[in-house]
Amino acid sequence: MRLTWLDEVLVALDFDAVQSGAESMDVAAWMMPTLDWLAAYCSAGSLAPFPEMKPPEMKPKGTAFQRKVWAELLHIPWGESITYAELARRVASSPRAVGGALRANPLPIFIPCHRVVAASGLGGYAGASELGQARKRWLLQHEGGSTRV
Repeated sequence: MRLTWLDEVLVALDFDAVQSGAESMDVAAWMMPTLDWLAAYCSAGSLAPFPEMKPPEMKPKGTAFQRKVWAELLHIPWGESITYAELARRVASSPRAVGGALRANPLPIFIPCHRVVAASGLGGYAGASELGQARKRWLLQHEGGSTRV
């Protein structure tokens, strides 16, 4: 996993990034709120909900529409999910358009696109790959949420 900051603001998380040869890295003090938030997320679960923590400062790059969709995702509580259609209704758009915005989300987990599911089941995550769907299922189960609405 790789986190990317620009001017001390979180801009991206890449699940699949592998940094070869790196055993440790220097951590600047300004990185700590983000790392603490991520550690709290990973430590929480269905029996120990995510503590009330201010999310790290984020500035995801995207279109105005994508940022509108991502902002709405921040209102979906831990352990809950909504459908693509419901998210589309909230942002006055179509399920296909919000699906495209979710696919472009540069900060998964921090901007919880995994909490949006298809009316008929799980739906995609980071595209339609099996790995993406397995990751989405794990995130929802980790939060104690359902893979169905």
